[in-house]
Amino acid sequence: MKRNKILLTGANGYIGKRLLEVLINMNFDVVCCVRDAMRFNLNDFERKHIEVIEIDLLNDRSLDKLPVDIDGAYYLVHSMSSNHNFDELEQICALNFVNYLNQTTVKHVIYLSGIVNSLDLSKHLHSRKNVEDILAKGAYNFTCLRAGIIIGSGSASFEIIRDLVEKLPLMITPKWLRTRCQPIGISDVLLYLSKSLFEPQTYNNHYDIGSTDILTYKEMLLGYAEARNLKRYIYTVPVMTPRISSYWLYFVTSTSYRLAVSLVDSMKTEVICSPSDINSILSVQPIGYKEALERAFSKISSKRVASSWKDSFTSSGFNFEITETPRVPEFGCFRDKRIKEMKDKKLTIDKLWRIGGESGWYHADFLWELRGFIDKLSGGVGLRRGRTNIHTINTGDAIDFWRVIHSDKNNGHLTLYAEMKLPGEAWLEFKIVNNRLVQTATFRPLGVYGRMYWYAVLPFHSYIFNGMLNKLTSNQLLL
Repeated sequence: MKRNKILLTGANGYIGKRLLEVLINMNFDVVCCVRDAMRFNLNDFERKHIEVIEIDLLNDRSLDKLPVDIDGAYYLVHSMSSNHNFDELEQICALNFVNYLNQTTVKHVIYLSGIVNSLDLSKHLHSRKNVEDILAKGAYNFTCLRAGIIIGSGSASFEIIRDLVEKLPLMITPKWLRTRCQPIGISDVLLYLSKSLFEPQTYNNHYDIGSTDILTYKEMLLGYAEARNLKRYIYTVPVMTPRISSYWLYFVTSTSYRLAVSLVDSMKTEVICSPSDINSILSVQPIGYKEALERAFSKISSKRVASSWKDSFTSSGFNFEITETPRVPEFGCFRDKRIKEMKDKKLTIDKLWRIGGESGWYHADFLWELRGFIDKLSGGVGLRRGRTNIHTINTGDAIDFWRVIHSDKNNGHLTLYAEMKLPGEAWLEFKIVNNRLVQTATFRPLGVYGRMYWYAVLPFHSYIFNGMLNKLTSNQLLL
């Protein structure tokens, strides 16, 4: 019996990674559309039912690589903070996608959008609605699912709530914390997305999806605090401008400044579901906010976070592809290279693959934290992103203020590219050669200021990098 072929855009994204597993379990063949194939880790899935194709929706010619014999498609492409003119880019992407779909055998297309019931929409939500209108004009059956705040391990909304409540016993907050919204658990988002596929009753319609809980953002913060048994005090003030609000979110949480601006802009608008019969059509009973939090806590405590918004390039403001990222250069660079024999190769590799995040950097963590704080003050990402999974490192993952551009655990080779604010470019590479660990920090300066920066931090290198190398090569066990 022929398996239905599903086209999945945004397969590397927060929703896409999780939906892919659901589709495979539903016995579909899935064509994964990604901008950067090097970031896609096939090891987690059954390869024979997955095809990975690298495309750029801004380039209509790249879509010629895609098959025409598809049965269904998901459009999970959003660009909330990567560019100031993201609305124009999203429109081009949607138009190119529709033109491609009209030449295929696709029967059903599903788009995950945002709730757009207010007349006063933010730029972000207005763009989502515009994309929905474009996709709806294609020669196929179309379903739009509109969601508000998504609560789940690794979601941007959950991580921001988590940062605020865990770090601040007392909060003086903007007035938009009184805005009401209708959150939804990530598990329910996946249910709606999967159950809607090829369901005729959902064809050519749009549905708002959410839990039965309608809460203000303040109530969501206090609900999190209650779930964690934390005593928190929140006071709202009317004088905090959008710019100050954005800086407040940026400095306290792990979000980027651009994303903070987009979120503040959207949080001024109520996102409440309009009544519909989608729950009865799909036989879905959405869980409440409290249960969604409990499920997120469970995933985090068991170290089973399947995907995180922090691994998106929008978390740093960088906009490049791993395939385009230059390899560690040889010329025109400053280099700090240190080599040491290992006591236990397996243990060293294990330590390497747990570096950053909760494990820290094994030596002089206070200096790493200070560097992260300075980076945050200058508009960078700082150290707050951490890492998604303590046990695995994949190409494209974020690790604190680094991006993984090469990950080969079998051979003990790990290369990181700096996403901190620098007067140049920086790489940190670990490579095992002849039972020795070669640790190399490379810096390609930009002008005179870049050279001054290198010499300014040079005195710290011996202490930081020697200490880290010693810990990585020792037979000292991880805690």
